[in-house]
This record gives sequence, structure tokens and C-alpha cells, in this order.
Amino acid sequence: MHISMLRELCVARRRWIDPVAFEHALAAVNILPGPASTQLSIYCAWRLRGYRGAVLGGLAFILPGLVLILALSALFLAGSPPHWVQGAGMGAGAAIAAVAIRAGADIGLPLWARTLPERRKRVALYGLAGGAVAALTGPWLVLVILACGAIELGIHVGGASALRAHAWPLAAVAADPGGIGSLAWTALKVGALSFGGGFVIVPLMQSDAVGAYHWMTHGQFLNAVALGQVTPGPLVQTVAAVGYAAGGLGWGLLAALVAFLPSFSFILIGARRFERLLSDGRALAFLAGAAPAAAGAIVGSAVPLALALSQAWQVPLLVLAGLALLAARSPVVAVVIGCGAIGALAALAGAPLE
Repeated sequence: MHISMLRELCVARRRWIDPVAFEHALAAVNILPGPASTQLSIYCAWRLRGYRGAVLGGLAFILPGLVLILALSALFLAGSPPHWVQGAGMGAGAAIAAVAIRAGADIGLPLWARTLPERRKRVALYGLAGGAVAALTGPWLVLVILACGAIELGIHVGGASALRAHAWPLAAVAADPGGIGSLAWTALKVGALSFGGGFVIVPLMQSDAVGAYHWMTHGQFLNAVALGQVTPGPLVQTVAAVGYAAGGLGWGLLAALVAFLPSFSFILIGARRFERLLSDGRALAFLAGAAPAAAGAIVGSAVPLALALSQAWQVPLLVLAGLALLAARSPVVAVVIGCGAIGALAALAGAPLE
């Protein structure tokens, strides 16, 4: 939706960018990790007013949704929210596992269709690896996605040096467990390693926010992802809700800053090299391994998301959301809001919430 709006405003209506340049930029940001819509908005502003325009345009794109998600975090992630608010969060959260399957399928099926027959076995293995790790051992997901990309890059260049080039995430072990360094590392993963689509950040965040550092409960995490779905802006801004749960407003703002910094950096430093990036076989090879692993991870994340449901009445909502999203192809935001409304009504009717 954001990309269609940018095309309408910047190309068709105001003619700030010619159609070919816009399509080339769209192709380039889809190769880069991170939220494509955010990067494209920064690029469009950069084309119009240079570096200052890029900063202002990117902030204008991000800030409305960020302010809203932080305000809603204060309501939904409070220690004792009103029952109807808690029920709304639980209802919306019940739909998130189905949203993950829909998001993974929307990325993985077109990718599979474009894959040459001789490469499909490797692509399937990358997808299975990402899915298995997301379902079973979330903390290792970053390394698996990078390893799949590095393997494909190694096949492309005919050497093993690519495997060494992407070992930098191991530096994260130096982060203070549960402290501000850990939050910054989580936010950096969210902003810099979301290959293949925004929803791949969900298992990355869940393993840290719930499992490793205990900043949130499973139910609060589902609420945070639901808020990221229904607020304007990219799903990456969900990390602000995680930061809020970890340490309040300041930590929420810090998490957003770290998560969006790679997107600004990619455009401010590399926008002039987009044409070169589109013809760089190494970048395309790395993405050819990382993207199917990310798509598999998104589908695999549905397992811990479904297991995070705490009440029996949430299960029929998950089934209903699955039918609406996968069979009827209903809009994601409408389904999440609808499930939230049902959850609020269930809470008011006396449904258990603990």
C-alpha cells in the first residue's frame, strides 16, 4: 500500500521522479535488507531535496506511526489495563499466527515460481532451515539466514570467503544481557536483517523479547505485533513497543532509532549506486539464499506465535483469522481489528483473561 501511494504521489501526480527511476529504486530496495517502503520514501525525498530532504522525508514517513504505536503501547502493555483493552489485545494477538503464514506465503510462493528448476532444491532447503529454526530455536535465526545467503554467495563466487564476511553478528555476545546494549542489538537485527519482508522480524524479536531477556510476556508480545499491524507505517516499528516494554518511553525511542538507522544509511550512502547494485551478481546471489530462508522463517514463526495463546477462546479466533486471510484473502488489518473487537466483547462478557 505504501509503495503504491508513493508511486501515485511522486511519479503520477507530482512527477518528481520518472517512472523508470522509481522502478529501479523499488528493485534496489527490495534487494536491500530492511523495510522497503521506508527506504523508498527516503529515496524519493532524496531525489527531490538531497540529503536534508531524505532525512526530513524519512522522519515524516516514520514518526506518525511511531508516535501512535508508543501511545498504544502505554495503554496495551500497562501492568493492569482495563479488561476490554486486555481482551482486544488478546483477540488481535490470536490472529497473528495466521498473519505470519499469509505473509510467508505471499513472499515464498512468488519466489518459488521465479526460481529455476535446477535451483529449487537449494531454495527448498533454505526455506526449511529458516522455518525449522524460527519454530524451534529463535535465537539462531539471524545466523541461519545469513548462512543461507553466504552459501549461495559462495556458490556464486566459487569460494568460502563469503562465509567469513557475514560472521559479524557473533559480536552480539558482548552485549550486556537484558540491558540497553541487548536492546540495541535486537533493534539492529530488526532494522538490518529483515530479508524478504517485514514479518521476518517477528521471530527475531520474539526470541529476544520473550525468551532471552524477558522484557515481555508471550501475550504482551502478541499485542505488540498486533499494534504493528494496525498502525500506519512499516512493521519494523513494532520494535518500539518492545523497547517500551523493556524500559519505558526512552528505550522505545532508542529501539526505533537503531532499527531505522540502517534504512537511512543505505539510502544516504548508497542511493547513487543503485544501478550498480541491481547488476551486482554477489548481492543478488546473497539475497537468493537469504530470502527463501526468511520466507520459511516467517511461516515457521507461526508455531511459537500459536503456542503463545493462553486461553481456549483464542483458538477459534485463530481458525477464523486463518480462513479469512488464507481462504478469503481478506485484508490483514481488517482481520486483526475484527479479532480485536471480538476479543474486547469476549472480555466484557466475562471470558477468562489470565
